[in-house]
Order: sequence, then C-alpha cells, then structure tokens
Amino acid sequence: MDRNLKALKPALVWKHFAEIVRIPRPSSHEEQIRRYVLEVARGLGLEAREDEAHNVYVRKPATPGWENRKGVVLQAHLDMVPQKNNDKQFDFTKDPIDAYIDGEWVTADGTTLGADDGIGVAAILAVLEDNTLQHGPLEALFTATEETGMDGAFGLKGGLLQGDILLNLDSETEGELYVGCAGGLDANMLFDYAEVPTPTEGYSAVKVTVKGLKGGHSGIQIVCQRANANKLLFRFLNEAPCEVLLASVDGGGLRNAIPREAEAVVLVPTEELGTFTEALAAYKEVVAAEYAGIEDSIEMFTEACGRPEGMMPAEMAGRLIRAVVACPDGVQKMSKAMEGLVQTSTNLARVVSDGRTVKLQCLLRSSVRSEKHALGEAIEALFALAGAQTELTGDYDGWNPNMESPILKAMTASYEHLFGRKPAVTAIHAGLECGIIGSNYPGLDMISFGPTICYPHSPDEKVEIASVVKFYDFLTDTLRNIPVKE
Repeated sequence: MDRNLKALKPALVWKHFAEIVRIPRPSSHEEQIRRYVLEVARGLGLEAREDEAHNVYVRKPATPGWENRKGVVLQAHLDMVPQKNNDKQFDFTKDPIDAYIDGEWVTADGTTLGADDGIGVAAILAVLEDNTLQHGPLEALFTATEETGMDGAFGLKGGLLQGDILLNLDSETEGELYVGCAGGLDANMLFDYAEVPTPTEGYSAVKVTVKGLKGGHSGIQIVCQRANANKLLFRFLNEAPCEVLLASVDGGGLRNAIPREAEAVVLVPTEELGTFTEALAAYKEVVAAEYAGIEDSIEMFTEACGRPEGMMPAEMAGRLIRAVVACPDGVQKMSKAMEGLVQTSTNLARVVSDGRTVKLQCLLRSSVRSEKHALGEAIEALFALAGAQTELTGDYDGWNPNMESPILKAMTASYEHLFGRKPAVTAIHAGLECGIIGSNYPGLDMISFGPTICYPHSPDEKVEIASVVKFYDFLTDTLRNIPVKE
C-alpha cells in the first residue's frame, strides 16, 4: 500500500494531513492535535491561542494592499470519530491512523480515516502557511469536541471573532455549498435491574451476532435507509420461536454513527437450540431481501459461549426488547422545501448492558425545532411505558438558509469561473457548528463546503484525491475574491 500522502497535490494540504493522521485525536482526546496546530501557527509567527473551551484561535494579517477586504474566519473541528472493525486491534488514544492511497482515494486500514474534519484542518493550516496567497484579514478557528457534543462551538465566547464571513470546511461533497443544517437532540434511556441467576440445567448459552452492515454517518447516510444492527438484533429476539433469556447486550457504538454491529448473550432451552438457530438463518434471508440493493454483506449467526452467572429478569428483558422494537429509527420526514433533504430523523445508536443497567442512546436530528422536540417526547413516552428513565440532552438548533447571502453569491460566481458550472446550493441533514457559532455571532455570513468524503464515521471512510485539489483551489480563489468591506 502506498502511504506517501505527502506526494499528493496540493502539497501543503497533504503535508499537514499526513501529520494529522498520525496524531491521536478522538473526541475528548485532542491535546496533541491542539499542540500541533499551535506549534505550526506560532512557528509561522502568527498570533495563536487556546480558549477556555479548548478551541484554538489563529490570526493571519491581510496580504499587503488587501487590508480593506472583509475579514474571513476559516473554521474546522479538531476531533474525529473513532470507529474500527471488530477484528482490528487499535487504540485511538495512542495509535496513528494507518492511512494509504487506494487508487483515486485516500483511506485507512480498518479504522476511520479522520478526513472528517482533518482535511479541513489541513486546508486551513495550508492557507496559514502559504504566503503566496492573496487575501484580506484571516482568522482560523479550530473547534473542540465537535463529534460528541459540539463542545467547542457551545463554549465559544462572543467578542473573539472579528471577521464578517465564516467558511466552515466540514462538508463532504465537492461542488456543493451548504447554507443550512439540522439541529440535534440526544435521548438517553436507562433501565435499572438486579441480575437474577441463570438456570443451571436445560438451557444453552449462545451469543447472537449481527454484523457486516455499512453503518455510516447518522445524518448524512440516514437517507440511504441502511440497516441498524440494534434494530435487527432485537427484532429477531422479539420474533424468536422459543423462550429467550437475555443475559447481556452490546450494540452499536457512537451516537452519531449508524450501528454496524450488535451482539447479545442469551439462553435458550437446549432442546430448542436447533430451532432457534434455524430461525435466525431464515430471518437473515428475510432481512437480506428487505435490504437488497442497500446492504450486501449482512451477517447473522450464533455461537456457543460460556454460561453467564447472571441475566436480566425475564419481565424486564421483555419490556426492553419490545421497547427497542418499537423505538423510532431512521428517516421520519422528508423536507418539502428542498427535494431529497431529510427534515427529521433519529438513530438508535447504542444499546449496552453492564449487569445493573441497560443504557440506550438515540441521536435525533431535525431542521424544524418543534418536530425535533416532538420526536424526543415520543421516545420519552415510549420508554416510560417500558419502565425506563429518559433524559433529553445536548439540544442545539439548526442553521437556517439565507439565499440572499453575499458570500453565497460570490462563491457561486467563483466556482462557475473555475469549473464552468454552478455549484449545487443545499442544506445538510447533519449538525454543523455554523448554527451554534451564529447564535453568538449573528452578523456572520456563513457557508459550509469541502471535498468529497465517502462513508464518514465508519471504517470505510475515504476522501477523493481529485476533489481535494478542486476544494483547495476553490477555497483560495474565494479568499482572493472576498469583497471590499464597506
């Protein structure tokens, strides 16, 4: 595999990205990447500092003679989503990402690549380093812990940013300009229980596994109607043709990733073990047919395991199973204002037990605040009926489009000049920091754009090399054509 990312163009972008992938930076473990950004900026002689929310702020003066242009804030987030294949031995807090060139793409070996949003960070550092560019006053804002709660954006204080325009470099389709995004809300559900002893005779312990799903970003890929491993697992447990005693469950991973894998340890009557296994095989065929053309590698199987000493009480386990089966998941409503845009969705991201509790987590998204809250209330009501507690947290609003935006008009003209066609102007069903930053800086004119990144938040994540070239050319041309400040 070719790992020489620094040989790619544009050279400065890939130079920094090659360094970034070697720096561990999962959410809440961003100390090293902050240090790298600060060292690069200070090494260039630029003003650079870290704020109380662990954002990094850098200021670069205008090119001589360009001081009268509107100020621009370049913004990207420092953290990445740590996802890996189950058979991959990897510690995201210590190990460097094994990135390599795969034809027309850069990807990683068995883990997320971190192009979301490492490529945005690299592009900003390239702009800061390149003194051949023409631009007005520049600020760079590298935000903290975006992927797990947008902590940096929420913690950003008013009065820091001086610019008139914010360019968010965290979108994932080259040739598209994003002018709006969804808001979000976390639903955190909790079942309390006291384990009871497992039967010592007449039952066999087996692990039921669902894997091989595509997963992906719970906002961007939710429209693809991909399977949710948690939903598939619990649907089978609910439909099983014999008694099922649930000992433990571990499904999904991060709140903003569609679950690719889930497993449960169960006990079934030994005399019905064959029936149980055959039912799972038949269920797999049903599911494969349902998801034909969407999922092509669904795996479902049982394997014998040691008998656990404790299990969930049968009545409580039944309530849990039925609640997961009933829990809303996926697209709830499409936008009428913008064709193809998801308006409201939810992702049942996590179901995990620890012998005392079962914790579940959904990430709700909507561009309509009232719909987001109504969905949260519906989930809360459902789990209340099942005997669980629900806490709704992390509420943030979306970013409403401004189709009369001056920077939108300027960037549309710039893109058409460079590439001979107009860019697509759209909104994204994901949480961008623009909405949160805009609440503290209501006068900012904002656009989000980026290169083409496929399968973010999954081990299949990859960034298209040619799109990085176009993205950076577009970025630098935009800076060159920022209007004069009146």
